[in-house]
Amino acid sequence: MSLDERALPQIEASWRQPLCHALRRRVGRALARWGMIAPGDRVLVGLSGGKDSLVLLHALSDLRRRSPVKFELAACTVGLTGMNVSTLEGYCAAREVPYSVLEQPIMEIIAERGERSPCSFCANMRRGRLCAWAAEQGFNKLALGHSLDDAVETFFMNLLRAGRARSFLPCVSMSRTGVTVIRPLVLSTEAAVIDEARRLALPILKTPCPYAGHTERQNAREWIAKLRLDVPDLYGKVLNALESLTEADAWDAAPGAGEG
Repeated sequence: MSLDERALPQIEASWRQPLCHALRRRVGRALARWGMIAPGDRVLVGLSGGKDSLVLLHALSDLRRRSPVKFELAACTVGLTGMNVSTLEGYCAAREVPYSVLEQPIMEIIAERGERSPCSFCANMRRGRLCAWAAEQGFNKLALGHSLDDAVETFFMNLLRAGRARSFLPCVSMSRTGVTVIRPLVLSTEAAVIDEARRLALPILKTPCPYAGHTERQNAREWIAKLRLDVPDLYGKVLNALESLTEADAWDAAPGAGEG
């Protein structure tokens, strides 16, 4: 028996532990703030194998067990070429969550197209594939693992590259499929997610993506980290801006609107 095989029962036991209180509280705030899950919902988690989606699945499977709001939960991975999902299968079995894999040669499509923004293309393709499959299977909610860090990075990328003060929405209905995308980790920091993934010994997959670590988002992440040295509460300020922006703040509002 190998060392990994001997350690497996202990690892699986850690997978069955409840989510830590601090993250559970933040997820609960997000769910309540944007009304993300209602009784009778069928929720599909987009399980990429990264820390965010694994912690998200852990959080929602905990919620399903203890919440008076009854909902169904399943997970699905859009499998990239060369991706081994066996540990994800084991994890989902330990959490009693039905699991499916959709094969999609995204890397090959990116190479064939000579895509200039491979990460954006990949994210959009995976989300579209998951939304379509969710609708086909009767799921009305698709849960994605975007954190507060992702929201702040997207805000600055839109501001500096497109001149738009916006980020993705915590809860949004996709008109083409009728599936609502929810992001329950949107009030949770990446640092907290990393700590919890380590504590639970979650089976994080090493991505086969050749573009990982060499993206515009990674550049934004490094720039924001430097900015936070001077503005420690940067995340809180961006979150407040996203939640409080009104028509009166826009420059196309009526002259004098919003001034006292």
